[in-house]
Order: sequence, then C-alpha cells, then structure tokens
Amino acid sequence: MPEIDLKVKLSRVPRQQGVYIFRDEKDKVLYVGKAKSLRDRLRSYFQRGAALDERKQGMVRRVRDFSYIVTDSELEAFALEANLIKEHRPPFNVIFRDDKNYPYLKLTVNEEWPRLEVTRRILSDGALYYGPFVPAGAMWETLAFIRRHFNIRPCRYRLDKKMRPCIQRQMGRCPAPCDGSISKEQYAKAVEEVRLFLEGDKKKLLKELEGTMYRLAAEQLYEDAARLRDRIEALKRALEQQKVISPELGDIDVIGHASEDGMAPQAVQVFFIRKGLMIGSKDFYLPNQAPMPLEEFLAGFLEQFYSKEIIPPDEVLLRKKPQDAASIEAWLSARRRGKVIIRVPARGKKNDLLKMAERNAAELIRARKAAPGEKTLESLKERFYLRKAPESIGAFDISTTFGAQPVGGFIYWAGGEFRKEFYRHVKIKSVPAGKMDDYRMMEETVSRVLADLGADRPELVVIDGGKGQLEAAMRAVYTLPEPPPAGVIAVAKDPDRVFTTASELPVNIEDGSPSSLLLRRMRDEVHRFAIGFHKRLRGKNLLSSPLESVKGIGRQRRLALLKRFGSLEAIREAKAEEISRVEGIGMELAQVIKSTLDKKENVLE
Repeated sequence: MPEIDLKVKLSRVPRQQGVYIFRDEKDKVLYVGKAKSLRDRLRSYFQRGAALDERKQGMVRRVRDFSYIVTDSELEAFALEANLIKEHRPPFNVIFRDDKNYPYLKLTVNEEWPRLEVTRRILSDGALYYGPFVPAGAMWETLAFIRRHFNIRPCRYRLDKKMRPCIQRQMGRCPAPCDGSISKEQYAKAVEEVRLFLEGDKKKLLKELEGTMYRLAAEQLYEDAARLRDRIEALKRALEQQKVISPELGDIDVIGHASEDGMAPQAVQVFFIRKGLMIGSKDFYLPNQAPMPLEEFLAGFLEQFYSKEIIPPDEVLLRKKPQDAASIEAWLSARRRGKVIIRVPARGKKNDLLKMAERNAAELIRARKAAPGEKTLESLKERFYLRKAPESIGAFDISTTFGAQPVGGFIYWAGGEFRKEFYRHVKIKSVPAGKMDDYRMMEETVSRVLADLGADRPELVVIDGGKGQLEAAMRAVYTLPEPPPAGVIAVAKDPDRVFTTASELPVNIEDGSPSSLLLRRMRDEVHRFAIGFHKRLRGKNLLSSPLESVKGIGRQRRLALLKRFGSLEAIREAKAEEISRVEGIGMELAQVIKSTLDKKENVLE
C-alpha cells in the first residue's frame, strides 16, 4: 500500500457528521467509528500528546490510511457504522458473531382473515409481532399449542373467493373461512383470544372463555361446553408454565456482563422480557475482546445487537450507562417508533434481574473454560504438525448418490462449541449430474465456502477423506490470499487416521485422547450435516410433480388440475378432452400434459 501523508489528508476532511474507517498497511480495516465532526474526531487520534488509552495508541501506530463517509443524520451514521462493522469485523471494535435474525410470531391483524406465522423480518405493515424467541424452541411449542387450541387458520392461501376446505378442517384444526364456515365476527373473536394469550393476559382470556362455556351449558349445548372446558384446562396449564417475572415490568431487555480480568467483558447475557414474561435469553462469549473502557464496550455492543431485525423494548437495563447514551436512546427510539430508555437500576426487581443476568454471564465464562481447552488444541498442533494451535476449526464433507444431487457441507467449531451460524451447504456445480468425481467436488466445496467466509475463515481446515481429498482441498487453499494459519488435514475412517501435508505416514486417532475425539466428533458432525442436506434435496426431487416440467403449467394451473381431478393418477387416466376443460388449459396444452405424464408413468423417481 503506497505511503499517504495523513496530515495533508486530514486537512481536507469536512466538519460534518459521518463514519470513518482506519486501515493498516495491507488495506485491512482496523476500526470503524462515527463522529459528529469528522475532522475534529480524526485529528484527535493523530495530535501529539493525544489522550488515548493503550489500546487506541496501539491502533494508531498501525494506521496507514483512513476513509470517511458523510451522512445526513446521526441515525444514518449509526446504521452505516453497524453495517460496516458487521462486514469487516475490525479487530479494534466490539465484535461478536451472531449473524442470524431472531424469530418472532407475527399475528397478521392487518389481513381480512388473520393468521399466525413465524418471521425473522420486522415490517411496518400493521401486524402484531411477538418476540424475539431465543432459543426458538419455545416459539415452536407456543405456535403448536395455539394451532391445537385456538380456532384460527394455519394456511397462507388468499381467501378472496371460496374454495374447498383442506384436511385441516376435517382434523378440527381450522375453522375454514375459505368456504364460509365461520363468520367474520366469530373469527375476529378467535383472533382476539390468540392476542390475549400471546400477551399473557390470562385473567381476561379465561374470564371470556368461562363466560362462553357457561352460556353454552345454559343453552344445553353440553358437548360444545365440555370441549371448551377441556380447552380452558389446557390453557390454564400452559399459562402456569409461562415464566412470569412481574407483569408491571412490561417490555425490557436485561443486559448483564462479566469479566475475569476486570477489563472488557468476556461474556454477555441478554434476557428478553415482554409483557412481564420471560420469553427468551441469548448469551455471547467474547474471549478475545480487546481491552477498552466499559462505556465504550457497551455502546458498541448495543449498536451491533440492535442493528439486527429486532424490535427494541421500552427499557434496556445495564449496569452502567454506555458512551453517548442519549444518541443511542434516540437511535433505539427511532427503530422502535416509540420511546426507549436506557436505565441503570440500583434496587428492586430490575436490579435483581440484572444481577441474575450477570451471574449467568459469569457462569458462561466458567463453562467455556471447562470446554476442550488449550491443552487439547496444543496437542493438535504437536501431533499433526500444525503451524499453530488453532482457535477455530472448520470441517468439510461431500455427499452424493452415484453422482445424483451432489452437495458439500461445512461445519465450524470455536470456543468449545459448534458455531451453527457459520455452517454452509453447497450445491456442486463443477461436476456434471451423474458423474462421480469426489476430488473435484471437494475442491469446489472448499474453494466456495472459504471465499464466502472471508475474515471468518477457520484457522484449521479438516477434510473428511484421505490423501486424495486432502490434495484437492490444498488446490483450493492455494487460491486464497492467505492460507489457513494452522494448516489443512484430512480425517479418514476404517481405521480412524489423519493425513497431513507434513508427513507421508498417517497418524492413528483411535487412542481416545481429547484431540482425537475432537477430530472424530467434527468428522461425524460434518458427515451428518452434508448427508442430511443431500437427503432433503433428493427427497424434494423425488416428490416433485411431473406437472412442474410442463411448459405453460405454473402453480395456479397445477392447483386447478389437482382440484378438478383430485390426484396426479386421476389426471394421468383422464382423456385429453377432459383435461382441456379445466380453466386455463386448452386442447394443445392438455395433449402436452398427457404426453408428459405417459412418459413418466414407468419411471421410478
């Protein structure tokens, strides 16, 4: 990178708000920050006698260039800064890996016939969103319970005209608004019951249901009353299991942190409380965080955490106010479309919750320290001639059935656990369908995944296979700007052994040592992951309708055909004249359909 006169460049920086980026001699991003006056902030780093902490002094010594982007507003600067940090993962910013958006339950009260669905995107569409649910298990249980006990439709069909109800109606899982079996008033009441359940308003919900039950009994509709009685009992049990913290707390996020060395937090625990109910929690382990003031760390954490698809709550509880707290509150309020306050509680229930989050963060550090530790990773280095003890490991495998639906799989391990946000599937493109070339498949999988991961590439690459697969992986690695810092090895089975590029002889790993068990566990996990994807693709291919291959037959016409004849077999047996009478299908298209289905009849798919 050519030498740049930073003083001259600084003199040209405008006194406007925006985002700035520091880069090193290799043009790698070191730090991303924002400022109300770009010139004043940037000059503050390079002035003699600048009051910088040790971390920032070390950063400035590495800076060889900077760039900046002027923004129209402070809120725009917040969003841009968060996106750039997520993209470049600069070593001097607060970094945590959590690329997935959290799931919400969405009640589509903005539709004529509302439904409940899972979503990870928050839209300003008038629907009601409940969440986030982290982990997602409780959300799926809640959704299943509602579909069993509340009378709203589970489908996504457009209901602008009547249609025959599906099997869900026969199972008693849908009131069938599609054929007019329920009035809009009755349906609206069922939707209101779902809303009350999701918001934890059990008193009002149970009161209304019990009133309906007594009315049905008075009208001598005893069977209906008995069914409602059973439903009320199920609801009571479900409501009792909800983690009620305190109804008056409303919507709050509790963010506790812990550190072993008293410097930057090494673990963060977030509790999600909505309507006084604990609906989920999320922890973050940050073992290699650069030392920095706590206020700066909390500001960076909040910016990254709430830049995701997430609705901020009314209150965020912290042990200390973050740097630039007023601006962060304004940014969160804009994202929520309502006021958000950052509080530092000193007593009461909120302080108790914060202490509980801090205890959980400390426990996370303790548990991670007990995971496969430095000795295991050092053992990997010594046994398999690695360049360094790896802090992260990625494993590759491929799966195919005689060349059909070839796929690659990749899994990632770091900090004592599998990191599923970095798992990848690959549909093989370089090998023609029906051909078998394991080495080319492995080379393509390794090349594409490592290119996609960018700065998150693992330090050690593990290949499921033998010498041939290892050589194929090395061909892919040679195309990278920098090879994996620890190296590349291959783990074979029957017998379990490891091939390396540093020795002609394989290393046996059937000894049961921690390092051997870790590699075998990774090989088994990536094999499970790859073969699972292959089976799903193969199953999808087997179950696909032959009608999909007919030019001119889209989803609407395919549904019309199935609705008219009831099954694919019935269409196959029908005459072309009968098929042509279906709306949108003429004689010419009917003959193409018949010809296609006749060809498919004796094919085992």
